Amino acid sequence: MFIETEGTPNPATLKFLPGRDVLGSATADFASREAAIRSPLAGGIFALPGVTRVFLGGDFITVTKADAASWQALKPQILGAIMDHFLAGRPAVEGLAADAEEDVSPEDAEIVAQIKELLDTRVRPAVAGDGGDIVFRGYRDGIVRLHMQGACSGCPSSSATLKHGIENMLRHYVPEVLRVEQVAA
Repeated sequence: MFIETEGTPNPATLKFLPGRDVLGSATADFASREAAIRSPLAGGIFALPGVTRVFLGGDFITVTKADAASWQALKPQILGAIMDHFLAGRPAVEGLAADAEEDVSPEDAEIVAQIKELLDTRVRPAVAGDGGDIVFRGYRDGIVRLHMQGACSGCPSSSATLKHGIENMLRHYVPEVLRVEQVAA
């Protein structure tokens, strides 16, 4: 099994590409070892010293390290944990969690559909290329609420991406959008 690695815009996060399906069309973001209880894959990676976050995407895994940890020491251990997991044939996640509830007014359904379409076709593929995901959490009074996951969570450039990239694009295509805000979950 050959696993590729790629850097991300977040220097504390690396993207691992095992060359096979990880979660298909789903994603899962684990901000702690305790949160990863339902994921044998994330749990195995969290067992390594210095791992602070694990994000599972369709065909990739991003791992965020503590500032004190070194990629030179940690990267081979992560590669081993990923390889061991897939060779054992275990699932990445046992029972996907339900998505968080969206804050949307029924009268905004058409606007929300436009926003989600733009996010799914233009934003999420680009963000997945950097090892992360952006999840729609709500729309009220012209404000779009998004949750950033994986390499995007805590990335130094995530605020600029959110404000200058995503907000400008949404405002261009959906005039009802006034601004975009990042939410914790």
